[in-house]
Amino acid sequence: MLVRTRVGHRLHSRASECALALIGLVASLVDGCNSTNGGPGGSGGSSTGTGGDTAGTGGDMAGTGGGLAAGGRAGTGGTSATDGGATTDALQGVQEFPITGSSAFPETITLGPDGNLWFTDVGSHTIGKITTAGAITQFSTPTPNSRPYGITSGPDGNLWFTESASPNIGRITPEGTITEFPVPGGGAYGIAKGSDGNLWFVETGSNQIGCSTPTGTVSEFPITTAKSGSNYIAAGADGNLWFTEGSVGQIGRITPTGTVTEFPLSDPATARPLGITAGPDGNIWFANQGGRRIGRITPAGTITEFPLSYTGANPGDITPGPDGNLWFVDYPSTVGRITLAGAIKEFPVVLTGSSHSLTSLVAGPDGNLWLADRNGHEIVRFTP
Repeated sequence: MLVRTRVGHRLHSRASECALALIGLVASLVDGCNSTNGGPGGSGGSSTGTGGDTAGTGGDMAGTGGGLAAGGRAGTGGTSATDGGATTDALQGVQEFPITGSSAFPETITLGPDGNLWFTDVGSHTIGKITTAGAITQFSTPTPNSRPYGITSGPDGNLWFTESASPNIGRITPEGTITEFPVPGGGAYGIAKGSDGNLWFVETGSNQIGCSTPTGTVSEFPITTAKSGSNYIAAGADGNLWFTEGSVGQIGRITPTGTVTEFPLSDPATARPLGITAGPDGNIWFANQGGRRIGRITPAGTITEFPLSYTGANPGDITPGPDGNLWFVDYPSTVGRITLAGAIKEFPVVLTGSSHSLTSLVAGPDGNLWLADRNGHEIVRFTP
C-alpha cells in the first residue's frame, strides 16, 4: 500500500465558534415563505440493453488533509424579488459561510455519517467539511489537480467521492484520511450508494457506469446509447440505480447486476436532464435543464414533467427536503420547491457579492437546506 500523508492547520478560534453559534441562533428565528403553483405532465417510452463488465482491483494511496476554518455571515432576506422574469418571494434567514481562498469552487454537497455536511471543491482540489455551526475544514486529495466532483456517504461509515480530472475515485474517513482507488475508464462525476452495499458512479468520458466495493474493487458497465453525456446518479427505492443522460435527453436505469434500460424524454433533442434523486413517494425526480422542467419517473418508467414558470429557468441539482417536498437549484441564484403533486414555487436567494452559482443542495440534520455556491466561494444555509 502506497501511503501519502498531508497534515494541515486549523485556523479557527473559540471566539469565532461562539460568533457562529450566535449567528445561527438569530438565523433560526426567521422563516421562509410558502405558496405554490403547478404544471402539467407527459410520458416517456423505453429501450433496453444489457451491460457487460470489466473488473479491476483498486490500489490505494492514502493521505490526511489539513484544516481551514471560516466563519459565517448573515444574508439579507427580502419579501419579494424578480429573477429571470419571474416575481417570487425571497427566502428569509439565509446564512453564508465563505470558504478560505479565492480558488475555492465548491461543487457537490452531501450529508455525512458524522452529522456534518461534506462537499467537493473542484478549484482547490479538496474535500471540505462544514459543521452545522459553520466551521469549515478542508482536506487535500493525494493526487494533485484531481478536481473532485461528486460525493456521497458510503455503506462503511466513510464518504466516497469522484475525481473528474484523474483516473481515481476516493474515500475519506470522518477524520480526514483519504484513500484513492484507480478507475480504468476514469473521468467520474456523479456517485451514489447502492442498495447492494457498493458505490455506483458515472464515467462521463468513457460512457460507462462504474461500481466499486467498499474495498475498492471496480467493475464497469457500458451505457447502451453512445456519447450519452451521463453525469448524475441516484439510488432508487426499487433497488436499482438511476442516472441522467444529458447529451441525449434520456433517463437511465441500471440493476445491481449491470442491466441498463433507457427512457427517452418527450423532447430528447432539446432536453438536458442533470440532477437526479429518489423522492419520498418512491419515484425518481430529476431536473431537466434544457427543457426547463422538473421531471418524475416511476420505477416502471412512466415520465411526467412539470414546467417552470419563466423562460430563464435553468434547473440543476435536486434533493428531498425536510418538509416532504423536493427542492432544486435554478442557476445562478434561485432555489425551487416542488410538491409531490407537482406544484412549484421558486425563491431567489439574496446573497452578498455579485457572482454566484448554486450548484448543489442537500437537507442537513438541523432541518435546514445546505447549498454549494461555486462562484460565490461559499456554502449557504437556509430554512425551508
